[in-house]
Amino acid sequence: QVQLVESGGGLVQAGGSLRLSCAASGNIFDDNVMAWYRQTPGKQRDLVASITNSGSTHYVAYVKGRLTISRNGAKNTVYLQMISLKPEDSAVYYCYVSGRSRGSVAYSRLADWGQGTQVTVSS
Repeated sequence: QVQLVESGGGLVQAGGSLRLSCAASGNIFDDNVMAWYRQTPGKQRDLVASITNSGSTHYVAYVKGRLTISRNGAKNTVYLQMISLKPEDSAVYYCYVSGRSRGSVAYSRLADWGQGTQVTVSS
């Protein structure tokens, strides 16, 4: 069973920066994708960015270069560097991981949602 633990959130003034971390314990396979999602009250949990084991990244359009996803593959850790933060970035940020064994044709989600980490950006 893979466990996810997010950290690094906090209170920050608009224009500031934060670096979120997510550590995945357990086997996530060599072929995998790690991602960050976000959720605000009254809204669904939405994808922010993802990164594969080979380093290929994907970002949703609203990020506009302010967020950067990266990973330390050896320790199954994914990061989200956040700069020029805006109040609308305030949300709970969650980690996600999917993987695929050599005998599988599709990726499978490998872990339940963790507790998330709260990001609050003040004006």
